[in-house]
Parts: sequence; structure tokens; C-alpha cells
Amino acid sequence: QVQLVESGGGSVEAGGSLRLSCVASGYTSSYNCVAWLRQVPGKEREGVASINTDSGVLYYANSVQGRFTISRDNAKNTVYLQMNVLQPEDTAMYFCAARATSICGDLSAYYYQYWGQGTQVTVSS
Repeated sequence: QVQLVESGGGSVEAGGSLRLSCVASGYTSSYNCVAWLRQVPGKEREGVASINTDSGVLYYANSVQGRFTISRDNAKNTVYLQMNVLQPEDTAMYFCAARATSICGDLSAYYYQYWGQGTQVTVSS
């Protein structure tokens, strides 16, 4: 089993920044792809960014390209999401998820096997 714990959410004004962290524990060799996804009430979970933890290859949704940066520290079993120039439409619960795959660029929530509990991000205008 894999356990994922997110942290770093909070409330910021538009234009501000936050850095989310996702710490993994357990059988961490069972996955090679970690993603950040977000969800607002009444909507489907949306993939934001993913990283292949073996190769370091990154993927981003168009809505966050150029503003968000995903990175990893394999020694700490941690994946980060640096979010800059935050906008009110970025307000959501942000989840960390992991899976084993050769197609890490597919940000569909359906395929992810392991999930964290989420951390709330609220951006005010």
C-alpha cells in the first residue's frame, strides 16, 4: 500500500503563490507517476500536472501551463506543486495521486490508484 499526505494549502489573494507538498510512504516503488488534481464541488476532478518520478518528465494542463511547476525529491518521497500567479478560478481542493504507468501524461483521475486526502486552496479576488 501507498499513503499520500498533502500539505501547503491555504488562502491567498489573486496573484499570490502557494507551494503544495505530497509526501508518500509505504510501498513507494509501486508507482512511477504522481499527479496533482483538483476538484470544486459539483465538478469532476481535473488533472493539473504530473511527473514521471523515474524520468522526471513533466506534464501540465493548459490552464496552468506557465504558472504552476511540478517537481520531485525522490530522496524525500515528496512531490511539490509550486503555484504562482494564482487566480480565483484556481480555487479547489487539490489532491495528490499516484499510479504505475507508461503514460504519465494522461491526467485523467480515473486511472490513479493511490490518493491523498486533499488540501484546500482558496484564491480571493
